[in-house]
Amino acid sequence: MILVGLTGGIGSGKSTVSQMLSERGAIIIDADAVARELQQPGTDVLRLMAESFGSEILLPDGSLNRQAVADKVFGNADAVKTLNGIVHPAIGKEMNRRIEEQRSTNNVVVLDIPLLFENPREGLCGVIVVDVPVQIAVDRLVSARGMTIADAEARVSRQASREDRRSIADKVIDNSKDVEFLRQQVDDVWAWMQQLPAAAPDAGKQIRPNVKK
Repeated sequence: MILVGLTGGIGSGKSTVSQMLSERGAIIIDADAVARELQQPGTDVLRLMAESFGSEILLPDGSLNRQAVADKVFGNADAVKTLNGIVHPAIGKEMNRRIEEQRSTNNVVVLDIPLLFENPREGLCGVIVVDVPVQIAVDRLVSARGMTIADAEARVSRQASREDRRSIADKVIDNSKDVEFLRQQVDDVWAWMQQLPAAAPDAGKQIRPNVKK
């Protein structure tokens, strides 16, 4: 198994890069997708979230109202800590299980983790960072997700800086231009990934988080 980390700030287009790598044959272990699966109706994670934040975070069909959660926790350090205490251990356990499933294969496995700088993984064969200027990220959040400029700027500012993320990168993908420019970079990165040495037996474990200054 070749194990590579993929990260990028909100609005960077990391998910597009992840999809392109999947199309080229990579096995994607997506932290956000795992979180969504673990927050489905009937799961322990969703039950604990409702107990902590109230039934108003649930839609009439019992599914999670993500905007309601965001409204409760954004800008509230204690609420964020509570939410992370519920969600992060479950995500970590499930991601570790999926890594172990791939351990003895020859696959290129991509850990798609938005907060990889903040929550590093041990022994990755390489790290890819999808990078865009802050203003482009803000513009995309406003146009694609309907956020206000103030909300978009606040969300970007609460993540690691571009410099922080780039400091852990073996490869940086510039997603500030058109799709063809992005596709060419992904092709180059995919070729590089396939030449990396296999991961160590314990690669992929979480290590002590970085502390954002």
